[in-house]
Amino acid sequence: MPVYTLRCRVSGGELFDRIVEKGFYTEKDASQLIKQILDAVKYLHDMGIVHRDLKPENLLYYSLDEDSKIMISDFGLSKIEGSGSVMSTACGTPGYVAPEVLAQKPYSKAVDCWSIGVIAYILLCGYPPFYDENDAKLFEQILKAEYEFDSPYWDDISDSAKDFIQHLMEKDPNKRYTCDQALQHPWIAGDTALDKNIHESVSEQIRKNFAKSRWKQAFNATAVVRHMRKLQLGTSQEGPGQTTPTSPCHGNLLVPGDNHAVVGAEVIYLDFRRPLDSVPQKGILARVKSFGPGGNIDSADPL
Repeated sequence: MPVYTLRCRVSGGELFDRIVEKGFYTEKDASQLIKQILDAVKYLHDMGIVHRDLKPENLLYYSLDEDSKIMISDFGLSKIEGSGSVMSTACGTPGYVAPEVLAQKPYSKAVDCWSIGVIAYILLCGYPPFYDENDAKLFEQILKAEYEFDSPYWDDISDSAKDFIQHLMEKDPNKRYTCDQALQHPWIAGDTALDKNIHESVSEQIRKNFAKSRWKQAFNATAVVRHMRKLQLGTSQEGPGQTTPTSPCHGNLLVPGDNHAVVGAEVIYLDFRRPLDSVPQKGILARVKSFGPGGNIDSADPL
């Protein structure tokens, strides 16, 4: 059976860049953005696809038009749910992964809904709900679903928006909103999203908190594996006969995002087709040694 790949040119830039460039930005704007994301992810879920790495950096504008639609990119960690299959591979970007992923418990498409909640949180204040210089403490925050609506950044944000986020960032995946439920929430389907301009505060925080995020992607990915072992969160394994696609690079070297690795950077040396514990301890982390044709990693030294 032939398989066809369709590609389209996406030239509108990243979500954060568009928000920062705006002179006027409101809750209603954020609500409309989240609705587009929910519609797209609902379609994926209806088709049995789980993205597993939803984050602002993977949300791109189709064109430079003011009313351009949002496109979801980077399906390198996505997975098709099969009948009876179980997902439990720890993957994604630390600040956006659901608690059950870090705990390495079997999980479902509900992990995408958690990530949408994190994105909605950031769109309304400009900073992430979970943060700590110490990665182990960061993971503990996520595992406990500990986050706040800090003053003064949330003082002008509606209770409806906060309620919407709380339903998506619900620790229990069985109680967490699905895309269908989220689309019916008043903040999305009604008129509870406020029109007050929050651009100054949000754009300032985005500049402050996300300016260097691209340079931290590879480090954050290795930190997940390193601290999961320290916290002894168990093993990671997909269901029988299931495989997990990795980012486009040679062998089992996984570089998060769009291959933003440089020589000397730490990357994950991990075969997602096997349990985490079956990979030798010293083979998990590697340092990029050289690149081959097309910018793919050609060789790396295990750490």
